[in-house]
Amino acid sequence: MTKVCIITLGCKVNKYESDCLLRMLEDLNFSVSEELIKADYYIINSCAVTNEAEKKSRQYIAKINKLNENAKIIICGCAAEKNKEELLKKQNVVNVFINQRKDEIVKYIQNLEYNEALLEIYNEALSNPKITNTRAYLKIQDGCNRFCSYCIIPYVRGRSVSRNIDSVIKEAEYLDRHYKEIVIVGIDMSDYKINGRVALDTLFNNLKHINARIRLGSLEVSVVTKEVLQSLKNLKNFCPQFHLSLQSGDDLVLRKMNRKYKSVEYIEACSLIYEYFPNANITTDIIVGFPYETEEAFNNTLKLVKEVKFGKIHCFPFSAKKGTVAFNYPDIDKCIKKDRLNVLSRVGDELAKDYHSKYIGKTLKVLVEEVEEEYLVGYSENYIKCYMVNDTNKYPLGQVVEVKGVKLYKEGLIVE
Repeated sequence: MTKVCIITLGCKVNKYESDCLLRMLEDLNFSVSEELIKADYYIINSCAVTNEAEKKSRQYIAKINKLNENAKIIICGCAAEKNKEELLKKQNVVNVFINQRKDEIVKYIQNLEYNEALLEIYNEALSNPKITNTRAYLKIQDGCNRFCSYCIIPYVRGRSVSRNIDSVIKEAEYLDRHYKEIVIVGIDMSDYKINGRVALDTLFNNLKHINARIRLGSLEVSVVTKEVLQSLKNLKNFCPQFHLSLQSGDDLVLRKMNRKYKSVEYIEACSLIYEYFPNANITTDIIVGFPYETEEAFNNTLKLVKEVKFGKIHCFPFSAKKGTVAFNYPDIDKCIKKDRLNVLSRVGDELAKDYHSKYIGKTLKVLVEEVEEEYLVGYSENYIKCYMVNDTNKYPLGQVVEVKGVKLYKEGLIVE
């Protein structure tokens, strides 16, 4: 039996697509593993969102060749699209596939004729993922039209395309039979369209019959409207966590980033979320030390962060990526970036503790996911990481349980 190993790097969309490949290969009686083992074929589903992510792809090629000198390595994903010619020169790399044609890898492994032509519509062939986890991902959209000045993704994922709503609903119903939680994702899911119109509210209104918890991937400010929030409120088990990328709290820096909102619009969007979901956990991404970020601009970001009261901040220093507009911007001294990153990280940690502290003594519904050290761990509906005593009779894996917050612990709460 032919053995295939799939290594997934990067975002939730990549994970979804890898799970689809896994299901397709197993349906054809291939032996498939997500662990790095000796196999006939290796698929590296790569990421290019940061320079470090691209580096990991190259490191995995080296690890595979060390494990198996006769390996046949296939690269797909964003780093593959960006560095195709370079990767094809690597030892034992036999082919590189573009993002839109990951499904054709299956034909390649079967020695069948495959298609490398670009698509201008959503690729429905990559769907129905294998059940691999306690939480499911449901991809509704691919590509991006935003062209933020620091981001390579629109160049390697292509233009925004939306999945047919009937296909989304059908897969949601399939996942609902197997999972307690479904995460709706896309490269830019905020651009999900039906008949050419942005229509997240319509999509959510068509998922009201789904019993599983529904969680969202990252959103843009532009789709935080009363209509969308009301459609989420109408869902049976919506998880009130909103990942709303900020990137900077300074208007000049936002313009240089080619972000399509001002800081006041971001604050208004967060206020609207709290109006519909008072206990919402708003999380975000922030780039520190972006070109043109003065000390005043950084302080504007700190001010906004404290006003919104984020439940979690993912912050990282700016790193220029070749092929983006910001690659040619004047860079900021590394020491300044490091100092600002430390300041923002400390503020973010304090805000997270403040948010988590509100749930000490309060009831939370937690999806029990895995064992971590001496605890069972999982996430509450509002995305607080919860630590439970390792007793699967009391807290069954893959099930949603009601618990009460006891005390702060690591990046979450100990519950019972």
